[in-house]
Amino acid sequence: MRAFSITDIGEKRQINQDYVFCEENPVGGLPNLFIVADGMGGHKAGDYASRFSVKAFTEFIKNSNQETPVGMISEALQKTNDSLLKEAGDDNELEGMGTTFVVATILDKVLYVTNIGDSRLYIINDNIKQITVDHSLVEEMVQTGEIDREDMRFHPNKNIITRALGASKNVVPDYFEVNLETDDTIFMCSDGLSNMVEDDEIMAIVKEYPDDLQLAAKELVKRANENGGIDNISIIIVKL
Repeated sequence: MRAFSITDIGEKRQINQDYVFCEENPVGGLPNLFIVADGMGGHKAGDYASRFSVKAFTEFIKNSNQETPVGMISEALQKTNDSLLKEAGDDNELEGMGTTFVVATILDKVLYVTNIGDSRLYIINDNIKQITVDHSLVEEMVQTGEIDREDMRFHPNKNIITRALGASKNVVPDYFEVNLETDDTIFMCSDGLSNMVEDDEIMAIVKEYPDDLQLAAKELVKRANENGGIDNISIIIVKL
């Protein structure tokens, strides 16, 4: 397995509110662990929320007594949410902070994915397939037929998310299990990339550099910034 992660402030933001975790080796009872978090909140609250949540989550994973990947992740997410709410309650400057969270681990060629918010995970092989479902207002509008999917990236409400860590006491993530093939590439990103670069273009760049994950990731960051770079950009690429 090979993996590479990158995060970039973009062209318009003053603070990078994204945070990534990329570990090919065991973390607690998990054989590997990959996380993209995109924080939200005024001042530096979003920056704090994403960083705090990733660090808290990984510590909870290390200390988990659960026996399955889903059990470990579910327990750690709820504990992380509780801790994030407590932090926000103890400091007025952090009030209302939250973060998206997409987490993945691979065990015996099965990919376990959990997401809350609109940071994404894709599988890339002969095509590109989004595994996660955005918890966003525009995704709900697509599901109800109010707008077409191709109009999502340009909708004025595209940044409104409907679920996040820190948003409420109960965490309601989605869980996915995917059987992986040998040539599959796992691709995770924040919306600073997916709002700036089309899925087909993401696939083309990843496939252009199959043996250099770092170069592929840097090229995608460059492309997102060339297209406006209106948000922070974070990417994790994993190849089996």
